[in-house]
Amino acid sequence: MFSLWRIIHIAARHRADTMFERCPLLLRLLLWLSPLSLRSNAAPRAERLRGMLEEIGPIGVKFGQALSTRRDLLPGDIADALAELQDSAAPFANETAWAMMAAALGMAPEQAFAQLDEEPLASASMAQIYGAELHSGEAVVVKLLRPDLGRLVERDLDLLATAARWLHQLVPASRRLRPVEVVERYRTAVRREMNLLVEAANTSQLRRNFADSPLLYVPKIYWAQSSRELLVMERIKGVSIDDIEELRRCGVNLELLAKRGVEIFFTQVFDHNFFHADMHPGNIHIDVSDPADPRYFALDCAVMGSLSASDRYYLARNMLAVFEQDYRLVAELHVECGWVPPDTSLHEFEDAVRVACEPIFARPLGEIEFGLLLASLFETARNFDMEMQPALVLLQKTLLQVEGLGRQLYPALDFWVIGRPLLRRWMARRLAPKAVYRGLRRRLPGLVEQAARLGDQLLVADGGGRRRDEAQRLRRSLRRTRLHLRWVQGLWLASVAAAVWWYW
Repeated sequence: MFSLWRIIHIAARHRADTMFERCPLLLRLLLWLSPLSLRSNAAPRAERLRGMLEEIGPIGVKFGQALSTRRDLLPGDIADALAELQDSAAPFANETAWAMMAAALGMAPEQAFAQLDEEPLASASMAQIYGAELHSGEAVVVKLLRPDLGRLVERDLDLLATAARWLHQLVPASRRLRPVEVVERYRTAVRREMNLLVEAANTSQLRRNFADSPLLYVPKIYWAQSSRELLVMERIKGVSIDDIEELRRCGVNLELLAKRGVEIFFTQVFDHNFFHADMHPGNIHIDVSDPADPRYFALDCAVMGSLSASDRYYLARNMLAVFEQDYRLVAELHVECGWVPPDTSLHEFEDAVRVACEPIFARPLGEIEFGLLLASLFETARNFDMEMQPALVLLQKTLLQVEGLGRQLYPALDFWVIGRPLLRRWMARRLAPKAVYRGLRRRLPGLVEQAARLGDQLLVADGGGRRRDEAQRLRRSLRRTRLHLRWVQGLWLASVAAAVWWYW
């Protein structure tokens, strides 16, 4: 309860009720309860909003960062203020940093590094970053978690959990969104973000996925010096993606850069199934060494996303169906993949999707914002009891960020012209005989082992005089496994036949 009143007092001090033209009545009533609401605050609203989020703490800063990439949805002054949240948290003292480094490294910083900058390169909501050089000569950055971070984050997460429980109890319509579960998932994600070994492992995986790629470069991790509280990785020199003037001054091909951002997104989501899910400008820099052939640098891989094989497949088909305006197929796919209940009326769902999408398609194709289109589709599905899919929500947020950044670089960016052939190529590869064979080879040992294990259990059940119904149950399981094996064999033969027919 103390944390709740703390948030209310912070909001009142910054006069949150005057930041927007329409403020919910409940928020006004809560703010009026604070004596601080009687004070005037003449600072511009954008400055007050930034100050409020910074004072709330890491959770508030993270929220502002997520909003900062959507300049098309925010007033200009608000977008500018939120952009300053990217790496502008107040730094903590070097004495504290050196002591924390010594504890994490097991030695004094001067023993671990040949040179260590006195001033931090950046001070973000979760960590502070210093430039350094190893004794072997490599230039690196040292990322150090902020002191007392765990306690502050847990306090804010407890507040979110309380708000989610209130929402669940007081607003019945919110229950299908499962706010309590969403907060618990977010709690898990934030805790993972506070373990820098998770970020190190994610960075290594992303680097491996894009090895020798002309699209994206991911810094190297120095594992010997890294731990849960401290991360050491290769130092890269680039230009922040939101510094458009500097990119123009360097002569960067902004159109190509924006298109490559879209290609990176589709490659991560569909080819690798491992996508960077925190793509605010502070985490994306540009290699301008060859302005005609620019390349992205990816930083801060603490938050990554992935989808199930089924969700990836149905997401691709839904994307294609939406832009072909085949609303009936969109409705059928949502039911088929289980995103909406099986008793959903296809006719009603098709009509609802048409109502949501047609006004968007009335614009010229190059002006259609794909992220907002997908968000509109998911919102329509939620009206038909689509359960909250955390992975899809993370993907939707990432898509909005990618498209927002791309349109800042090149306002005429046509997301779909770039994305459609990439999706079609992925679908074709997924159904190719070689891909089917790889999938079967990966799953076949497990099916064979399952069949053998069920057979052994059946013998034990019969020999040990167990109940007849248990033995029958095992026999049914064994028959199902054998059917799966036959289905796998049939699928393989069918894919080979289809390939022969296609190429004939």
